[in-house]
Amino acid sequence: MVTKNRSPYRAVLLILVLICGMVAPAMAAEPIRIGALVSATGPASFLGDPELKTLEMYVERINASGGVIGRPLRLFHYDDGGNANEARNFANRLLRSDRVDLIIGGSTTGTTMAAVPLVERAGRPMISMAGALVITEPVRPWIFKTPQSDRMAAERVLADMQSRGITGIGLISGTDGFGRSGREQTLAVAADFGIQVLADQTYGPQDTDMTAQLTRIRNTPGVQAVFNFGFGQGPAIVTRNYAHLGIELPFYQSHGVASDRFLDLAGSAAEGVRLPASALLVPDALPDDDPQKQVVQDYKAAYEARWNLSVSTFGGYAYDALMLAVAAIEAAGTTEPEAVRSALEQIQGHVGVTGIFNMSPDDHNGLAPESFRLLEVRDGQWVLVD
Repeated sequence: MVTKNRSPYRAVLLILVLICGMVAPAMAAEPIRIGALVSATGPASFLGDPELKTLEMYVERINASGGVIGRPLRLFHYDDGGNANEARNFANRLLRSDRVDLIIGGSTTGTTMAAVPLVERAGRPMISMAGALVITEPVRPWIFKTPQSDRMAAERVLADMQSRGITGIGLISGTDGFGRSGREQTLAVAADFGIQVLADQTYGPQDTDMTAQLTRIRNTPGVQAVFNFGFGQGPAIVTRNYAHLGIELPFYQSHGVASDRFLDLAGSAAEGVRLPASALLVPDALPDDDPQKQVVQDYKAAYEARWNLSVSTFGGYAYDALMLAVAAIEAAGTTEPEAVRSALEQIQGHVGVTGIFNMSPDDHNGLAPESFRLLEVRDGQWVLVD
């Protein structure tokens, strides 16, 4: 009788053991370890803050949907404050202590390049969110990036100037890594568009007034337009100084200011400014058959609903980096570094927020200049020009 009385309990116990046996492997699946270097504070916080928010939000969303190749994502992130030395130290920690499978970052060219040698020695894929051409040219096997290059930005601006019959310009740029590289690329390709750089001025990251530089540009014979290549508060100061001086020549900025924060900082002085930017700033202006329209609308809606903040193109760079990483891991079916690296090189037709990515062994950015949309500030809003 005792044996018969216990049999139902034994059956229940057996069922519980079987259920636990099925659940345990899923619960115990080793997470995919994603490292992130972001400049969430400091002078480049307008880049790093939306990037980190984007990564945190989409790691949560991906995990809620079942993860990647049956494994959850785990995000290890560090704030380098825009400091290259800090970025180097944190990259070392990600690779050695956190043992990440892949790194997303840095937010700036300087922090990215500080981490590159460590990443290459460790043999781990890295997807940068910074724009300078030097990050991916020459091609480094382990290094990729999501923003368009500074050369593409220069070409987009110069092509628009050419269409307006402009043949002589003044160039003003920041002396940080982004501004310096942008200046070099503009000087390198200007002649291809029949344009001469007649005045060439620079400003430092801590400068608070660029009136002297702009005055020299204004007084240079033959200047028909002005192009500023920089990021952070510098371009907003240049814009306000430009308006204060009453310069009426066409004024262009680079993609380094493609966010609503620039509009806030520059105010009414930004009226009429043109710049190349991603479709993210004008998603509703895109035609319905544009393959990016749904992607940028969905990202914008999700980000603004979660954080109650305006979206920026910089957060879009992080979105694209994470989704490219996920696509590569899914294609490889593993997190083995060489397999993921190879899969990244083979990504074709990947529709992102920044553009449509077509990677190859010879192109670790995968974007065309046409991925830039030309925008103009009108009545304090971004308007699609082309």
